[in-house]
Amino acid sequence: MKRLALATAALAAVALVLPAPGAEPPKAPTSALRVGLVFDVGGRGDKSFNDSAYEGVARAERERGVTVELLEPTGAEDREAALRLFGARGFDLVIGVGFIFSTDINVVAGDFPATKFACVDYAPPEDGVIPANVVGLGFREEEGSFLVGAVAGLVTATGHVGFVGGMDIPLIHRFEAGYRAGVRSVCPRCQVHAAYAGTTPEAFRDPAKGKAVAVSQISAGADVLYHASGTTGHGVFEAAHDMGVRAIGVDSDQYDEKPGTVLTSMIKRVDVAVFDTIAALETGVFESGLRSFGIAEDGVGYVSEGPHAAGVPDGVKTEVAELRRRIAAGEIAVPRE
Repeated sequence: MKRLALATAALAAVALVLPAPGAEPPKAPTSALRVGLVFDVGGRGDKSFNDSAYEGVARAERERGVTVELLEPTGAEDREAALRLFGARGFDLVIGVGFIFSTDINVVAGDFPATKFACVDYAPPEDGVIPANVVGLGFREEEGSFLVGAVAGLVTATGHVGFVGGMDIPLIHRFEAGYRAGVRSVCPRCQVHAAYAGTTPEAFRDPAKGKAVAVSQISAGADVLYHASGTTGHGVFEAAHDMGVRAIGVDSDQYDEKPGTVLTSMIKRVDVAVFDTIAALETGVFESGLRSFGIAEDGVGYVSEGPHAAGVPDGVKTEVAELRRRIAAGEIAVPRE
């Protein structure tokens, strides 16, 4: 697997040799499917969203023999350039990790119709028309957040729990909505304290702000805090550790970020969505449009087994397992807002 560092100047130079929009890009002399992955804010090593996407392409490389290359933009101007670079090189599939890629992918997909594009947490255009070579990968984050909300509501000793969001946008509101609903389902008396780190993408990589928000919520009585904030969550974990309360991770198992402090993590299986998309293209059944992954599709869940879930009492696991079953069966409709 190759990882290419991006620089704006370098990408600008590449842009000078890109083929004209709509032209058939050159194909490399290989029969293997070629997949390009462009990371979101926070990049590889965030122990969260981006790392989960990486696991998906790494699995496809191991199990299906595809060729994978990675790009990590340094700024907003690099995102479109990175997508174009892969399109110009004739990649079969280009994946943008994060809703922030949605507009860029719509534009670039039109210029490279022979390449398929996928966007994690894709936001469809206002007219609802999705390009024929684009698949939007969405998640019912509220369902996984409901489960960890139930955990928080069952283990809190104070009746106060917290939610720390990254960027104040509808996507992160779904995490909060599901969490609130999960808490209420098992602890109607509990109070949920919620706050966001900011209104720009930088809110997903501001640990200092995450710590400040967490300290405020803990001071108000919260003894379990759930974050949906990228690397900003590292500050949440630090505050929880320093003040002797528990925290809940997001997107992937974040126990190792603060062992003993991280109670569990909401799992958003970006790896499953990415792998399934690659496998579908390889077998010739790629379909454009929107795909949604929730509990029923094993797209979301929480860490409930093994040593990283040892802090969750068995009785709590049993009660949450029943809630999970009811959501999968359609007996519980989890709110998205």
